[in-house]
Amino acid sequence: MSSATTLVESRTQAIELAPLPRRAEQNATLPTVAVNLPTERSVHQKRLGHLHFGLLCLGMFMGGWNSGGTGPLLPKIQKVYGVDFATVSLLFLSNSIGFFIGGLSNMKLTDKLGFGRISLIGASSQTVGFSILASAPPFPFLCVGFLFVGWGIAIVNMQANMHVTAMQGGISLIGFLHASFGIGALIVPLSTTRFAQLSHWSYHYLIGVGIAVLDCVLIYTVFGSKRSDELLAQTGMAPFESTSTNRTNKFKRLVKLKTMHLIALWAFVYVGVEVSIGGWISTFLIDLRGASPAAGYVSTGFWGGLTLGRVAFVWVNKRLGEMRVLLAYTVIAIGLQITVWRLPSLLENAIAVSFVGLFLGPMYPIAIRSAGRLLPRSVFSGALGWVAALGQTGGALLPFVTGILATKYGISVLEPVIVSLMCAMFGLWALVPTEATHQD
Repeated sequence: MSSATTLVESRTQAIELAPLPRRAEQNATLPTVAVNLPTERSVHQKRLGHLHFGLLCLGMFMGGWNSGGTGPLLPKIQKVYGVDFATVSLLFLSNSIGFFIGGLSNMKLTDKLGFGRISLIGASSQTVGFSILASAPPFPFLCVGFLFVGWGIAIVNMQANMHVTAMQGGISLIGFLHASFGIGALIVPLSTTRFAQLSHWSYHYLIGVGIAVLDCVLIYTVFGSKRSDELLAQTGMAPFESTSTNRTNKFKRLVKLKTMHLIALWAFVYVGVEVSIGGWISTFLIDLRGASPAAGYVSTGFWGGLTLGRVAFVWVNKRLGEMRVLLAYTVIAIGLQITVWRLPSLLENAIAVSFVGLFLGPMYPIAIRSAGRLLPRSVFSGALGWVAALGQTGGALLPFVTGILATKYGISVLEPVIVSLMCAMFGLWALVPTEATHQD
């Protein structure tokens, strides 16, 4: 065995990368990162870990900014471009295609390019996409802008989920990471609702350009070209996942993971519900409840409830058991959504939508934590990538389908569709096992 792959027995931190044979590059074992860490992390390492986490939260914030910003602008976009529900829903479809491509490319490029480079590519793609949208181009190019934004956000968000899960105490930090997504979605309607009432409505996306550029600069400065394991070692943390598994074997193991596919399908429906409510509720209230364009602020209530739920219910989740409490939250959300469907009261609908967000909020972090407990660590990054990719795809594809149905049957179709999807969420989560059935 060469000295390049010998673990350093010292208690101090050490990192060694084993070179890959060129001919076997496609199926070769990934670079081994051997880390022997001190028992106590230094103050500098802890601060650096906080900096890394904060930057990852900024990336998730942009995901929420994108998801929460489209809905309040839909009536304005329909008016400016003279398009119906089905046509304007192509924006969600473009986002969906971007998310799906981002999910596939993320799993393939992470091993080749490393955490820092692939995160920078994702943030740069968002910059390009928001720049296109800010120019208010012809509608087909508007769809192209949404595709670039979706592709970039998918990459950045998946990298953030994988890295935070690998951090010390990362499973408990997932809720706070996803709260930053909710904060982005909470704040953005304050901007989009205002810009929707102005002639230069697309200037809203200049804010996205500015934040995306800032994200690019910070990613380049803080992460550079480093891999996730190198960044973990810098902060005094051991890697969560074994990197010695052959790539081909990883893929074979992933395909056979029934639990992963169940969680991924659940995520597909959940994120679809989340974005469908945030994206279409303004149009629903304006068309059926007689609300003014200021109904876009109801989205703020929904996303605000979602953000609060992701941090306020942590102790409830732990006390009652996360697998069980998620089913209870789903039943409550279904009941609240039925009131929005059946009670023609603008005030009640606005309040109920906020509480729906409150009970939807804890669900996705619970699912990610459950995946960390139920799935093999040796393939966890790939499994989480698939869950996140399918979830984000549902977050764009299902709102698109809702728009198609609204064109044929009217926007009143939104509520029965949402209730049906929530029932599907309940059924899928009930099938997820409560204990791991694998061996690492």
